[in-house]
Amino acid sequence: MQIDPATHSKSDNYKLLTNLVVPRPIAWVTSLDREGVVNLAPFSFFNAIGADPLYLLISLGLNDAGEPKDTARNILARGEFVVNLVTEELFDAMNLSAADFPAGESELEAAGLHPALSTKIAVPRIAEAQASMECKLHSSQPLGANVLIIGEVVMFDVESRLIDGGLDLHGYEPIGRLGSPSAYCRTHDRFNVPRIGYAQWRDTHD
Repeated sequence: MQIDPATHSKSDNYKLLTNLVVPRPIAWVTSLDREGVVNLAPFSFFNAIGADPLYLLISLGLNDAGEPKDTARNILARGEFVVNLVTEELFDAMNLSAADFPAGESELEAAGLHPALSTKIAVPRIAEAQASMECKLHSSQPLGANVLIIGEVVMFDVESRLIDGGLDLHGYEPIGRLGSPSAYCRTHDRFNVPRIGYAQWRDTHD
């Protein structure tokens, strides 16, 4: 079946796209407004895009008035933000933080969470998060009804029990975003398959 997005509504296209491109990690972003109030919001148009330097990307939708939402506005004004990762015990708090809180009212407090000092930036991370990434704004770009944010990771904050001396993670099980409007997945079920080299493949097919 072929589906031409030009013949469908924006909401239908969004639904199809977000149901096909799965699972998506969730960037649970803390930012600071001009008065120093902590804003907290989740975004699943998010991923890592580079390792040298360490870059990640978040696409933030505009509000109904066509203006940047609180998170985008705060990041553009201060040049800093934290991406907190969402594990299963934090799901309800994450879900609440997606509600349309008025500007100046902190989702962090409403969700019963606590700020923790970051190491290299002024924006706090979530104390309850098992892993967070402190970021400085590298660049931004308007992209249709979104603002594209590229951040450079300047510090990782990871619970010690999750990580070994070789920087391998153990017991880290974030949740992922599936389709619109409200589907998610767990990451308990995993498998490990070593990559095969061309020479090895060739030897098995000669």
